Amino acid sequence: MNSSQFFGFTTLAYLLSTVFYIALFVFKNKKIGPIGTALCVIGTLTLTAALGLRWQESYQLGIGHAPLTNMYESLVFFAWCIALFYLFMEFKFKSRVIGAFVMPFAFVAMAYASFSKTMNQEISPLIPALQSNWLIAHVITCFIGYGAFAMAAGLGVMYLLKKSALNKKLSDDSLTGSLPELRFIDDMTYKTIVFGFLWLSAGIITGAIWANEAWGTYWSWDPKETWSIITWFIYALTLHARFTRGWSGSRIAWLAIIGFISVFFTYFGVNYLLSGLHSYA
Repeated sequence: MNSSQFFGFTTLAYLLSTVFYIALFVFKNKKIGPIGTALCVIGTLTLTAALGLRWQESYQLGIGHAPLTNMYESLVFFAWCIALFYLFMEFKFKSRVIGAFVMPFAFVAMAYASFSKTMNQEISPLIPALQSNWLIAHVITCFIGYGAFAMAAGLGVMYLLKKSALNKKLSDDSLTGSLPELRFIDDMTYKTIVFGFLWLSAGIITGAIWANEAWGTYWSWDPKETWSIITWFIYALTLHARFTRGWSGSRIAWLAIIGFISVFFTYFGVNYLLSGLHSYA
């Protein structure tokens, strides 16, 4: 089997995992949850093997680089980061229903990478700008942050749904009855944003060092760089408001969602809508 077949299996596993997590949310049958978790674990292990296999395949072709260099590979890695971070949070906090709001991100990333006609799935030689030891450090740090922000956005949606249900005085038998308490969701959202912010900061720093090595300047206000710093400021202001103004609840939930919209545009929109030094992605 080649890496593409492993990626296809992962897409199916994440689809089924998402379905079971959503079923857990809707039907509140706790027996469904472990199936979603098992499929998520299987899919993530398969994806880990697929990434390693694709890396090996690049060496067999005489190219030899980490599978992190184009939109196809980065989408796959993005899905891996989301799923891995989600599994860590599930095992730590013992709340499977969160998967209904997080795993759809991982599935959509894998599905788009696998089925979009715009994706170049071939292993190609690196352009000169990517031939740097900073490549792995920059991409990994950024995407760990992106994975955390995806989860924070899912938690933000959860919080708003739960808050709306409480305001309407819906019973525990309603659709949102299986969601955790508001304080728990708020605390998890905050901690996830802190984690993602630290990794995004590391990603911007390693990117600046890499830019200086490749183009002779640490910062050039390229569209990708500009939107990266916009995203960084959104999360910085979110944490500032939390620490100094005591913001919590719906405000932080909305900022988690807005921040991830900025992440999405930084990662995806810029590559397709704005030309710049990062257009090769």
